[in-house]
Amino acid sequence: MKKYIGCAIYTRKSTEEGLEQDFNSLDAQREACEAYIRSQMHEGWVLVEKHYDDGGYSGGTMERPAFKELLSDIENDEVDIVVVYKVDRLTRSLMDFSKIIDVFDKHNASFVSITQHFNTTTSMGRLTLNILLSFAQFEREVTGERIRDKLEASRKKGLWLSGTAPYGYLKDDHHMLHPEPPYDGNVQIIFESYLKTKNVLKLREYLHEKNILSRSGKKLAKGSLYHILANKVYLGKIVHKDKEYEGLHTPIISQELFDDVQNLLKANSIERKHTTNSKTGTLLFGLIFDDKGNKMSPSYSSGKTKQYRYYISQAIKDSGKYERGEITKIAAGEIEKFVQNDLLKLLKDTHQIQKYLENYPVSQQKSIIKELQTFELQDKIFIRTAIKRVDLNPEFITISYDIAFIVKYFAAMACNIEFNHTKDDEQIITNRINAKISLTPQKQNKIIIQGQKNYDMKLIQAIVKSFWYNKLGSERRLPIEARNGNNKRLRKLRFLPPEIIESIINGTQDPELNVKKLIKMAEELVS
Repeated sequence: MKKYIGCAIYTRKSTEEGLEQDFNSLDAQREACEAYIRSQMHEGWVLVEKHYDDGGYSGGTMERPAFKELLSDIENDEVDIVVVYKVDRLTRSLMDFSKIIDVFDKHNASFVSITQHFNTTTSMGRLTLNILLSFAQFEREVTGERIRDKLEASRKKGLWLSGTAPYGYLKDDHHMLHPEPPYDGNVQIIFESYLKTKNVLKLREYLHEKNILSRSGKKLAKGSLYHILANKVYLGKIVHKDKEYEGLHTPIISQELFDDVQNLLKANSIERKHTTNSKTGTLLFGLIFDDKGNKMSPSYSSGKTKQYRYYISQAIKDSGKYERGEITKIAAGEIEKFVQNDLLKLLKDTHQIQKYLENYPVSQQKSIIKELQTFELQDKIFIRTAIKRVDLNPEFITISYDIAFIVKYFAAMACNIEFNHTKDDEQIITNRINAKISLTPQKQNKIIIQGQKNYDMKLIQAIVKSFWYNKLGSERRLPIEARNGNNKRLRKLRFLPPEIIESIINGTQDPELNVKKLIKMAEELVS
């Protein structure tokens, strides 16, 4: 008896433009896929009548309703093969593609691109798809860069492109800001009143008494007041990230008033009352230790275009005084990001935090939890005060936190409770994270989080360039820059075994592998 293979068609279009037409892009994709399935009827292919169409959804995210429904049906073994017009209709993200393939493999499903003739049931098919998807992601990133350049050019002209207009202004259809009565007058009052009350909590109550409210008629939140008091838009500026432009809109306050407010904000910050070693510009200075308990100190080296930061064990600086362990040097940016991510995870863990809020009324507990859920981890002094110690081990990382400080800090933020915390109040909790720390070719240690894939974009780009230059060469379209010695050697990477290339694309390669070693390996294979 012939086995019937259920084939589902998935279609996607990034924008909603043209979807109202009787025959649109989604219909065209589906019609071509249906014809292909009919051509495979002798193999037992049968069309699944259910439609999986995502109109107006980017391929850079997996948050697409029809796509999520398709994955659910695959997990329920209702679909054997997914048929798409082109691979990038499924996804344009390399990491998302890896997740999708995992789902397909677990449920013995595969997919076919009818215009590119790929099938994920074979190792070579999967490898070729990964390489092709790298090009799709590259194209998407280039498009993103063009959009960002266009937005930045508009900001340079003084236009407001950051969504809703700030309190005190209205935005017109041309992205111009205009003062909005009576809220523009309220902004002036907020700045002047803060200099009188000298405290944001007192300012909030004062404004409430004077019936100075938000646009929605509610009491102005403390966070909103901090944002208003620090916002340079009221000086006639347009600020985006670390860049500042002259706006086309009318300023509401003077430079002198703004500067006075900034000085008072700085003097009154809660974090300043609890500063520990904040003079250093390095986040974990005095807090990080190697696997022998030695302190690790900040160190720097300069390249041609930028400076590199590290933490170096004291055992390297004074080998006679300290016992040397396996961990001697680690990239500062990598370990700092790791620690900050773990701290943020703790702050968002409602179940964990709830255990330390028992002494607060239920209403205050709710306010503290709400403040934690919306908190953005940016202030270095808060991070340094919350973290007491970071210990590195080749197989795990242990981070110690002062949970009493964290709770009191957010109680002050959310409930207007007076902040008071001394060393005697400290309550230390520790978190141990499984993370392998391995030596890299640059003779420094690198964190490899177990269970996560470690994509090396330098290796991936080298592989993509190799296949791309080879394609252009076969078409006699090879650019001049691809004809030098280094790029000639790079083209040899296409001769590497498929399993090595696939491991690089999937982020499962040997952590000590680099481009130089990869080229040497390829040259040995073709020699």
